[in-house]
Amino acid sequence: MPASHHGGMHFSHRFLPTARAALLALACTLPLAHAADTTAALQMQRWSDAAGAPASAERGRVFFTSRHGGEWSCASCHGNPPTTAMRHASTGKTITPFAPMFNPERFTDTAKVDKWFRRNCKDVASRECTAAEKADMLAWLLQFHPKDKP
Repeated sequence: MPASHHGGMHFSHRFLPTARAALLALACTLPLAHAADTTAALQMQRWSDAAGAPASAERGRVFFTSRHGGEWSCASCHGNPPTTAMRHASTGKTITPFAPMFNPERFTDTAKVDKWFRRNCKDVASRECTAAEKADMLAWLLQFHPKDKP
């Protein structure tokens, strides 16, 4: 089969189906790579670095379980312990387990994590959470392991 000429490149027409298949396969993996661009531990480190101090699991527990002048705490919707599916306090929408070891998708998409922390902190604390508060909550959430279930 004669070679085609496109922009100074010569290739066989038999190459095109293989190239298309390879590009399609690559394109299919791109959304997956974006959806899992981080881990809970890396998120905790990001916020610890931004806060300029190490995270504290105890401060995270206190923040998560306390009301901050409003009617809800984080635990109102995410449970205490945050290891099982819950329902949102006002909408009734199902919320998957919050602790990363009980839900491997938690804290793996930076854009989603930032969006939901911003939204939920405003609901609970009437403001955005600080980097230290986010790091602290993550330090506490990372302590939950399925092997420790009662």
